[in-house]
Amino acid sequence: MELVVAGALSFCLDLLLGDPSWIPHPVVWMGRAISGLEEWLRRIFPKTTRGEWAAGALLAILLPAGTLALTFSVLWFAGQIHPGLRFFLEVFWGWQALAVRGLGKESSRVYRALREGTLEQAQQAVARIVGRDTQRLDRAGVTRAAVETVAENFSDGVAAPLFYFFLGGAPLALCYKAINTMDSMVGYRNERYLYFGRWAARLDDGANWLPARLSALLLVAAAWLLGEDGRGAWRIWRRDRHNHASPNAAQTEAAMAGALGVQLAGPAWYFGIRVEKPTIGEHQRPIVPEDILRSNRLLYGGSVLCLGVLIGLRCALVLGGGIG
Repeated sequence: MELVVAGALSFCLDLLLGDPSWIPHPVVWMGRAISGLEEWLRRIFPKTTRGEWAAGALLAILLPAGTLALTFSVLWFAGQIHPGLRFFLEVFWGWQALAVRGLGKESSRVYRALREGTLEQAQQAVARIVGRDTQRLDRAGVTRAAVETVAENFSDGVAAPLFYFFLGGAPLALCYKAINTMDSMVGYRNERYLYFGRWAARLDDGANWLPARLSALLLVAAAWLLGEDGRGAWRIWRRDRHNHASPNAAQTEAAMAGALGVQLAGPAWYFGIRVEKPTIGEHQRPIVPEDILRSNRLLYGGSVLCLGVLIGLRCALVLGGGIG
Protein backbone atom coordinates (compact mmCIF):
# COMPACT_ATOMS: atom_id res chain seq x y z
CA MET A 1 0.00 0.00 0.00
CA GLU A 2 3.06 2.27 0.17
CA LEU A 3 2.72 3.12 -3.51
CA VAL A 4 -0.92 4.16 -3.00
CA VAL A 5 0.07 6.59 -0.25
CA ALA A 6 3.01 7.90 -2.28
CA GLY A 7 0.83 8.43 -5.34
CA ALA A 8 -1.85 10.29 -3.36
CA LEU A 9 0.77 12.52 -1.73
CA SER A 10 2.40 13.26 -5.10
CA PHE A 11 -0.97 14.26 -6.53
CA CYS A 12 -1.75 16.54 -3.57
CA LEU A 13 1.67 18.21 -3.81
CA ASP A 14 1.11 18.93 -7.48
CA LEU A 15 -2.33 20.42 -6.79
CA LEU A 16 -0.95 22.61 -4.00
CA LEU A 17 2.44 23.64 -5.39
CA GLY A 18 2.53 22.91 -9.12
CA ASP A 19 6.07 23.13 -10.53
CA PRO A 20 8.07 25.74 -8.57
CA SER A 21 10.72 27.27 -10.84
CA TRP A 22 13.41 27.02 -8.16
CA ILE A 23 13.24 23.20 -8.10
CA PRO A 24 15.21 21.50 -10.92
CA HIS A 25 12.75 19.54 -13.05
CA PRO A 26 13.66 16.15 -14.58
CA VAL A 27 12.05 17.10 -17.90
CA VAL A 28 14.66 19.87 -18.28
CA TRP A 29 17.45 17.32 -17.87
CA MET A 30 15.67 14.95 -20.23
CA GLY A 31 15.50 17.71 -22.82
CA ARG A 32 19.21 18.38 -22.50
CA ALA A 33 19.94 14.67 -22.79
CA ILE A 34 17.81 14.41 -25.93
CA SER A 35 19.57 17.36 -27.55
CA GLY A 36 23.00 15.97 -26.67
CA LEU A 37 22.15 12.46 -27.83
CA GLU A 38 20.67 13.76 -31.08
CA GLU A 39 23.81 15.73 -31.86
CA TRP A 40 26.04 12.73 -31.08
CA LEU A 41 23.94 10.19 -32.96
CA ARG A 42 23.66 12.37 -36.05
CA ARG A 43 27.44 12.72 -36.02
CA ILE A 44 28.23 9.01 -35.82
CA PHE A 45 25.50 7.62 -38.08
CA PRO A 46 25.50 8.15 -41.86
CA LYS A 47 23.35 11.00 -43.15
CA THR A 48 21.02 8.73 -45.07
CA THR A 49 17.43 7.65 -44.59
CA ARG A 50 18.53 4.37 -43.05
CA GLY A 51 21.15 6.10 -40.92
CA GLU A 52 18.65 8.58 -39.50
CA TRP A 53 16.17 5.78 -38.85
CA ALA A 54 18.80 3.77 -36.96
CA ALA A 55 20.01 6.80 -34.99
CA GLY A 56 16.45 7.63 -33.97
CA ALA A 57 15.84 4.02 -32.93
CA LEU A 58 18.91 4.09 -30.68
CA LEU A 59 17.74 7.36 -29.10
CA ALA A 60 14.33 5.77 -28.43
CA ILE A 61 16.12 2.97 -26.55
CA LEU A 62 18.78 4.91 -24.68
CA LEU A 63 16.72 7.69 -23.12
CA PRO A 64 13.82 5.67 -21.62
CA ALA A 65 16.08 2.78 -20.58
CA GLY A 66 18.61 5.18 -19.05
CA THR A 67 15.88 7.06 -17.18
CA LEU A 68 14.39 3.84 -15.84
CA ALA A 69 17.77 2.44 -14.78
CA LEU A 70 18.94 5.68 -13.15
CA THR A 71 15.78 6.34 -11.13
CA PHE A 72 15.46 2.70 -10.06
CA SER A 73 19.12 2.64 -8.94
CA VAL A 74 18.82 5.89 -6.98
CA LEU A 75 15.70 4.62 -5.23
CA TRP A 76 17.40 1.33 -4.42
CA PHE A 77 20.44 3.05 -2.92
CA ALA A 78 18.19 5.45 -1.01
CA GLY A 79 16.35 2.46 0.43
CA GLN A 80 19.64 1.00 1.64
CA ILE A 81 20.28 4.20 3.56
CA HIS A 82 16.76 4.51 5.00
CA PRO A 83 13.28 3.46 3.82
CA GLY A 84 12.01 6.96 4.59
CA LEU A 85 14.49 8.48 2.15
CA ARG A 86 13.32 6.13 -0.58
CA PHE A 87 9.69 7.00 0.14
CA PHE A 88 10.51 10.72 0.04
CA LEU A 89 12.16 10.37 -3.38
CA GLU A 90 9.23 8.29 -4.65
CA VAL A 91 6.78 11.02 -3.65
CA PHE A 92 9.03 13.82 -4.94
CA TRP A 93 9.52 12.27 -8.39
CA GLY A 94 5.87 11.32 -8.58
CA TRP A 95 5.00 14.97 -7.91
CA GLN A 96 7.39 16.12 -10.64
CA ALA A 97 5.88 13.70 -13.15
CA LEU A 98 2.47 15.40 -12.82
CA ALA A 99 1.25 18.66 -14.36
CA VAL A 100 -2.30 19.28 -13.13
CA ARG A 101 -1.78 22.68 -11.52
CA GLY A 102 0.82 23.77 -14.08
CA LEU A 103 -1.54 23.07 -16.97
CA GLY A 104 -4.41 24.84 -15.24
CA LYS A 105 -2.20 27.83 -14.41
CA GLU A 106 -0.83 28.23 -17.94
CA SER A 107 -4.21 27.90 -19.62
CA SER A 108 -5.72 30.39 -17.16
CA ARG A 109 -2.96 32.81 -18.15
CA VAL A 110 -4.21 32.54 -21.74
CA TYR A 111 -7.75 33.29 -20.54
CA ARG A 112 -6.63 36.41 -18.67
CA ALA A 113 -4.66 37.64 -21.70
CA LEU A 114 -7.75 37.21 -23.88
CA ARG A 115 -9.95 39.06 -21.41
CA GLU A 116 -7.62 41.77 -20.15
CA GLY A 117 -4.79 42.02 -22.64
CA THR A 118 -4.09 42.21 -26.35
CA LEU A 119 -4.26 39.51 -29.00
CA GLU A 120 -0.46 39.53 -29.17
CA GLN A 121 -0.23 38.87 -25.43
CA ALA A 122 -2.73 36.02 -25.77
CA GLN A 123 -0.70 34.55 -28.65
CA GLN A 124 2.44 34.72 -26.52
CA ALA A 125 0.67 33.10 -23.57
CA VAL A 126 -0.67 30.18 -25.60
CA ALA A 127 2.73 29.73 -27.29
CA ARG A 128 4.02 28.53 -23.90
CA ILE A 129 1.81 25.44 -24.01
CA VAL A 130 1.34 24.57 -27.71
CA GLY A 131 3.72 23.47 -30.46
CA ARG A 132 2.00 25.22 -33.38
CA ASP A 133 2.67 28.65 -34.84
CA THR A 134 0.59 31.04 -32.74
CA GLN A 135 1.24 34.36 -34.49
CA ARG A 136 -1.41 33.49 -37.09
CA LEU A 137 -4.16 32.77 -34.57
CA ASP A 138 -7.13 35.06 -33.98
CA ARG A 139 -8.85 35.22 -30.58
CA ALA A 140 -11.01 32.17 -31.33
CA GLY A 141 -7.93 30.30 -32.56
CA VAL A 142 -6.02 31.10 -29.38
CA THR A 143 -8.96 29.91 -27.27
CA ARG A 144 -9.30 26.74 -29.31
CA ALA A 145 -5.57 25.99 -29.01
CA ALA A 146 -5.71 26.39 -25.22
CA VAL A 147 -8.74 24.10 -24.84
CA GLU A 148 -7.18 21.48 -27.12
CA THR A 149 -3.97 21.57 -25.06
CA VAL A 150 -5.85 21.14 -21.79
CA ALA A 151 -7.66 18.14 -23.28
CA GLU A 152 -4.59 16.48 -24.77
CA ASN A 153 -2.35 17.14 -21.79
CA PHE A 154 -4.89 15.74 -19.37
CA SER A 155 -3.71 12.42 -20.74
CA ASP A 156 -0.03 13.27 -21.30
CA GLY A 157 0.52 15.25 -18.11
CA VAL A 158 -1.88 13.71 -15.62
CA ALA A 159 -3.56 10.39 -16.40
CA ALA A 160 -0.60 8.68 -18.08
CA PRO A 161 1.99 9.60 -15.41
CA LEU A 162 -0.45 8.54 -12.67
CA PHE A 163 -1.19 5.30 -14.52
CA TYR A 164 2.49 4.41 -14.79
CA PHE A 165 3.23 5.55 -11.24
CA PHE A 166 0.63 3.20 -9.79
CA LEU A 167 1.91 0.46 -12.11
CA GLY A 168 5.62 0.74 -11.35
CA GLY A 169 6.34 3.71 -9.12
CA ALA A 170 8.45 6.76 -9.89
CA PRO A 171 10.89 4.91 -12.21
CA LEU A 172 8.11 3.93 -14.61
CA ALA A 173 6.40 7.34 -14.34
CA LEU A 174 9.64 9.15 -15.23
CA CYS A 175 10.37 6.63 -17.97
CA TYR A 176 7.03 7.60 -19.47
CA LYS A 177 7.92 11.31 -19.12
CA ALA A 178 11.16 10.61 -20.99
CA ILE A 179 9.21 8.99 -23.84
CA ASN A 180 6.70 11.84 -23.97
CA THR A 181 9.41 14.52 -23.84
CA MET A 182 11.33 12.76 -26.59
CA ASP A 183 8.24 12.71 -28.81
CA SER A 184 7.57 16.41 -28.16
CA MET A 185 11.12 17.27 -29.28
CA VAL A 186 11.79 14.95 -32.22
CA GLY A 187 8.47 13.28 -33.10
CA TYR A 188 7.63 15.61 -35.98
CA ARG A 189 6.78 14.72 -39.56
CA ASN A 190 9.03 17.32 -41.13
CA GLU A 191 12.23 17.16 -43.14
CA ARG A 192 14.53 17.08 -40.12
CA TYR A 193 12.68 14.45 -38.07
CA LEU A 194 10.68 12.38 -40.56
CA TYR A 195 12.98 9.38 -40.08
CA PHE A 196 15.01 10.31 -37.01
CA GLY A 197 11.89 10.90 -34.89
CA ARG A 198 9.81 8.01 -36.17
CA TRP A 199 10.67 5.60 -33.35
CA ALA A 200 10.10 8.23 -30.67
CA ALA A 201 6.66 9.00 -32.09
CA ARG A 202 5.68 5.34 -32.29
CA LEU A 203 6.94 4.63 -28.79
CA ASP A 204 4.89 7.54 -27.46
CA ASP A 205 1.82 6.29 -29.35
CA GLY A 206 2.21 2.89 -27.69
CA ALA A 207 2.84 4.27 -24.20
CA ASN A 208 -0.21 6.54 -24.42
CA TRP A 209 -2.62 4.11 -26.06
CA LEU A 210 -4.38 2.90 -22.89
CA PRO A 211 -4.03 6.10 -20.80
CA ALA A 212 -5.52 8.21 -23.63
CA ARG A 213 -8.66 6.08 -23.75
CA LEU A 214 -8.93 6.02 -19.98
CA SER A 215 -8.56 9.81 -20.00
CA ALA A 216 -11.37 10.24 -22.52
CA LEU A 217 -13.75 8.15 -20.42
CA LEU A 218 -12.78 10.09 -17.31
CA LEU A 219 -13.56 13.38 -19.09
CA VAL A 220 -16.96 12.00 -20.08
CA ALA A 221 -17.61 11.05 -16.46
CA ALA A 222 -16.39 14.44 -15.24
CA ALA A 223 -18.73 16.16 -17.71
CA TRP A 224 -21.71 14.29 -16.25
CA LEU A 225 -20.69 15.07 -12.65
CA LEU A 226 -19.85 18.74 -13.23
CA GLY A 227 -22.96 19.71 -15.14
CA GLU A 228 -21.44 19.82 -18.61
CA ASP A 229 -22.85 17.90 -21.58
CA GLY A 230 -21.97 14.33 -20.60
CA ARG A 231 -24.20 12.87 -23.29
CA GLY A 232 -22.53 15.05 -25.92
CA ALA A 233 -19.07 14.13 -24.64
CA TRP A 234 -19.87 10.42 -25.01
CA ARG A 235 -21.41 10.87 -28.47
CA ILE A 236 -18.64 13.02 -29.93
CA TRP A 237 -15.96 10.82 -28.39
CA ARG A 238 -17.41 7.73 -30.07
CA ARG A 239 -17.78 9.56 -33.38
CA ASP A 240 -14.62 11.69 -33.62
CA ARG A 241 -12.02 9.90 -31.48
CA HIS A 242 -10.05 8.88 -34.57
CA ASN A 243 -10.09 12.31 -36.29
CA HIS A 244 -6.35 12.86 -35.90
CA ALA A 245 -3.11 11.55 -37.40
CA SER A 246 -2.14 10.40 -33.91
CA PRO A 247 -4.07 7.35 -32.61
CA ASN A 248 -4.37 9.05 -29.21
CA ALA A 249 -4.67 12.84 -29.51
CA ALA A 250 -8.30 12.94 -30.63
CA GLN A 251 -9.47 10.72 -27.77
CA THR A 252 -9.52 13.46 -25.13
CA GLU A 253 -10.10 16.30 -27.60
CA ALA A 254 -13.29 14.61 -28.81
CA ALA A 255 -14.59 14.13 -25.26
CA MET A 256 -13.75 17.75 -24.41
CA ALA A 257 -15.36 19.11 -27.59
CA GLY A 258 -18.55 17.17 -26.92
CA ALA A 259 -18.67 18.22 -23.26
CA LEU A 260 -18.33 21.92 -24.15
CA GLY A 261 -20.45 21.83 -27.31
CA VAL A 262 -17.72 23.40 -29.48
CA GLN A 263 -15.64 22.43 -32.49
CA LEU A 264 -11.90 21.83 -32.03
CA ALA A 265 -8.92 20.97 -34.26
CA GLY A 266 -9.02 21.77 -37.99
CA PRO A 267 -6.15 23.28 -40.03
CA ALA A 268 -3.10 24.59 -38.12
CA TRP A 269 0.33 26.04 -38.92
CA TYR A 270 3.56 24.33 -37.85
CA PHE A 271 6.99 25.78 -38.64
CA GLY A 272 5.44 27.98 -41.31
CA ILE A 273 3.59 25.14 -43.02
CA ARG A 274 -0.20 24.84 -43.03
CA VAL A 275 -1.28 21.35 -41.99
CA GLU A 276 -4.80 20.24 -42.90
CA LYS A 277 -6.46 18.35 -40.05
CA PRO A 278 -10.06 17.20 -39.63
CA THR A 279 -12.29 18.98 -37.17
CA ILE A 280 -13.46 17.43 -33.92
CA GLY A 281 -16.88 18.12 -32.46
CA GLU A 282 -19.79 20.18 -33.74
CA HIS A 283 -20.01 23.94 -34.23
CA GLN A 284 -23.02 24.40 -31.96
CA ARG A 285 -21.81 27.89 -31.02
CA PRO A 286 -18.66 30.04 -31.33
CA ILE A 287 -15.89 29.14 -28.91
CA VAL A 288 -15.33 31.80 -26.23
CA PRO A 289 -12.54 32.45 -23.66
CA GLU A 290 -14.75 31.12 -20.84
CA ASP A 291 -14.45 27.70 -22.45
CA ILE A 292 -10.86 27.64 -21.19
CA LEU A 293 -12.13 27.90 -17.61
CA ARG A 294 -14.72 25.19 -18.30
CA SER A 295 -12.02 22.92 -19.74
CA ASN A 296 -9.98 23.50 -16.57
CA ARG A 297 -12.92 22.42 -14.41
CA LEU A 298 -13.06 19.20 -16.42
CA LEU A 299 -9.27 18.85 -16.08
CA TYR A 300 -9.41 19.06 -12.28
CA GLY A 301 -12.53 16.91 -12.04
CA GLY A 302 -11.10 14.27 -14.35
CA SER A 303 -7.80 14.29 -12.45
CA VAL A 304 -9.50 13.58 -9.12
CA LEU A 305 -11.52 10.81 -10.75
CA CYS A 306 -8.34 9.39 -12.26
CA LEU A 307 -6.62 9.30 -8.89
CA GLY A 308 -9.61 7.57 -7.33
CA VAL A 309 -9.92 4.96 -10.08
CA LEU A 310 -6.20 4.13 -10.04
CA ILE A 311 -6.09 3.92 -6.24
CA GLY A 312 -9.07 1.56 -6.38
CA LEU A 313 -7.40 -0.64 -9.01
CA ARG A 314 -4.10 -0.70 -7.11
CA CYS A 315 -5.84 -1.63 -3.86
CA ALA A 316 -7.72 -4.38 -5.66
CA LEU A 317 -4.42 -5.77 -6.96
CA VAL A 318 -2.87 -5.59 -3.51
CA LEU A 319 -5.79 -7.35 -1.85
CA GLY A 320 -6.17 -9.88 -4.63
CA GLY A 321 -2.54 -10.72 -5.36
CA GLY A 322 -0.62 -9.69 -2.31
CA ILE A 323 1.56 -7.12 -4.09
CA GLY A 324 2.83 -4.04 -2.23
